[in-house]
Amino acid sequence: MNDAGGGSRHWNQSTWGGIVLVAVALVGWFGTGGLAIGTLGAMGPGLLPRALAAMVGVCGVALLAIGLVRLGEQISGFALRGAVMVPLAIVAFALTIRSVDVAGFKTPGLGLAVAGPLAVLIGGHATPEAKLGELLPLSLILTAFCLVLFGDALNLPIPIFPEEARPYFAGWTQRGILRAIAAAMAAAGLLLALPKLIGLFGRRA
Repeated sequence: MNDAGGGSRHWNQSTWGGIVLVAVALVGWFGTGGLAIGTLGAMGPGLLPRALAAMVGVCGVALLAIGLVRLGEQISGFALRGAVMVPLAIVAFALTIRSVDVAGFKTPGLGLAVAGPLAVLIGGHATPEAKLGELLPLSLILTAFCLVLFGDALNLPIPIFPEEARPYFAGWTQRGILRAIAAAMAAAGLLLALPKLIGLFGRRA
């Protein structure tokens, strides 16, 4: 059933968005089936991905239900750029956070400190309005936050930095290295974002 404005009772943006989220949640849930979940006191590597998949699935079901009971705008076009850049960012992250054998070629294990900003920079270019000057500080700050949250607060066993750099941190604990890298990335991100923030607040004043 369509309304005068081109809305569709069933196949609208909310419906398709919900289907995509549910599909992503199912892939994430079953794709991490081989990882140990652990407990809240001793989290395993599979706990966070499965919890995230469950939340994405719930959001997808809710969005799907809204699309089925309400009129909504139909999908008018398909943005190829976003469909390419977002999966490319995910693949780049998976191939660089730790060493992976792909068709006899071993990718470099660069850790979250490198894989995180790389994924944000690539995925951020899914929109034509993307600007490197804005994405770079964002990528550094987001990665610093993830390092502290997942590596420090939740104590998940994630690679932090390239193992080849380990000799430069002789005598450091793993947590000390993590906090130092996170602090340096956050400071660099804030410094890069400072001119933009000053200009923004200056215009408001």
